Amino acid sequence: MLYQTREVRPGPTARQVLNEHCVFETVPEGWSLLPPGDAALSRRIKQDGPTLTVVELKGRKRFSRGIWAPAERIAALRAELEIERRDPAYEKRLAAGRRRRAAEEEVYARDFGAAVLAFLAFHPGYAAQARTLAALIAAHATPVGSGTVARTERIPLEARAEAATIAWLRHQTTGYDTMVIPRVKGRRREVRRMLAQRSQQLLQHYRQGRPIDPANCPLFQALQQAGTPAASSD
Repeated sequence: MLYQTREVRPGPTARQVLNEHCVFETVPEGWSLLPPGDAALSRRIKQDGPTLTVVELKGRKRFSRGIWAPAERIAALRAELEIERRDPAYEKRLAAGRRRRAAEEEVYARDFGAAVLAFLAFHPGYAAQARTLAALIAAHATPVGSGTVARTERIPLEARAEAATIAWLRHQTTGYDTMVIPRVKGRRREVRRMLAQRSQQLLQHYRQGRPIDPANCPLFQALQQAGTPAASSD
């Protein structure tokens, strides 16, 4: 098992981890913990041999707590990487990579915004509101590291767009963020399902082109707070 790249959980002591079999395991002698923060070195450590990647789970979020690996290998790869980083060509490669990723993210944000717009399917009388709402949702959901459903690849783009829209509406047009929800299993899921139904009903008004009462429409008010004209349809 030591000759694999494995993911584990933090253990009760500094040199113990909880392995994939839910058993506490002692880190081998001669291994050191590489702290998170140097992505290039972390990749090389994982590619070069056996490692124990420590990940802590908090709700749906994952937090890296470092990588256990042979201390000599960490030192050797760190020294090798430092030599490379002193070469001007290394910085040029990094800059080219950043430009490529930025271009890819721009394309994804545009595609995601288009998918949100298609999901909204507002009446032509609310076309301006639909475009603005899609832009707001995409700007919130697509940045790298946002942790939103837009960043997952486990579901199709259209499903991501729908989920991100419902999530945005939940936070911006309901009292979800200030609700006191009992710590009962399934209760929060139930509340979110109920609010999702309300959001779908709200979207139907805009899809069908119904006149909107600004004083009673939470979406109208959310768009107004975002500095967006939200005039109702004739």
